[in-house]
Amino acid sequence: MLVSRRHTLLALAAVGAALPLAWTRRARAADEDFEVRDLLFEGRGKKPSRALLLVPRHEPAGERRLLVLLHGLGETGDQRMGAYAWVERYGLASAYARLRRPPVAATSQRGDLTPGRIDEINAALAARPFRGPVIVCPYTPDVYKADDRRRTLDDYADWLADEVIPRVRREAPVQPDAAHTSLDGCSLGGYVGIETYLRRPEAFGAWGSVQGALGGYRIPEYVEKLRAVEQRLGARPIHLETSTFDDFVDTNRAFAKALTDAGIRCELRVGQGPHDQPFLREAGSLEMLLWHDRLG
Repeated sequence: MLVSRRHTLLALAAVGAALPLAWTRRARAADEDFEVRDLLFEGRGKKPSRALLLVPRHEPAGERRLLVLLHGLGETGDQRMGAYAWVERYGLASAYARLRRPPVAATSQRGDLTPGRIDEINAALAARPFRGPVIVCPYTPDVYKADDRRRTLDDYADWLADEVIPRVRREAPVQPDAAHTSLDGCSLGGYVGIETYLRRPEAFGAWGSVQGALGGYRIPEYVEKLRAVEQRLGARPIHLETSTFDDFVDTNRAFAKALTDAGIRCELRVGQGPHDQPFLREAGSLEMLLWHDRLG
């Protein structure tokens, strides 16, 4: 499915709409499981300069996987809003708490997390408890408004790989190698994430997206570049998460098929629900965290 620029922007903006009244309570809930640190970076020009670091407080102790999470279009207008989007708007803290304290149950009436999937998640958690990664949430720029999108993506990929990740490794108990460093993103963050991954694949051991805004016309190029990465660096886990009424569900399905046809392993999960924040809070963030945690 080819998606027009106007349709793409409208769908992406929907993720930033309808902020719930209880968002401050959800943000404070992060304090129960995480030490929350606001990271500021010396900016150069329009370069992003803020990220939120979440360091687990709980056992087991020791070095953990590092998960880099990029946010959507609706929070690109303000660096603080963007860095805090996963915690304050996308349900990251509550999803983390639900996985840490099973059994997982539905938290909304909409049915985005089906009874059958809940049973599967609880069986997985019974077999292997959720450990939880260190998480860093950098501000993600609106690359659609950039005068030079390619240069903006180049600079952003370098900022993540050369500044954000090294700083987190200095300040948090993470396993200091690419094999234990994941990159994921929601909506616009899915697009920026794959562009970042393909520019700096040596910095990451896994890539995924949640309802990623991935244009169908880019699929052949992405498949070829991912094939080249695999040939050079070895197979890497890939996770595509979408949902039945996601504006990008057809593109994500087509991408997963193209990867599989090319011999590139990819896990596709199609949940229930539309492209919005309630889906993220009920199912999207939870599924994303669980997948990365299973990587070890």
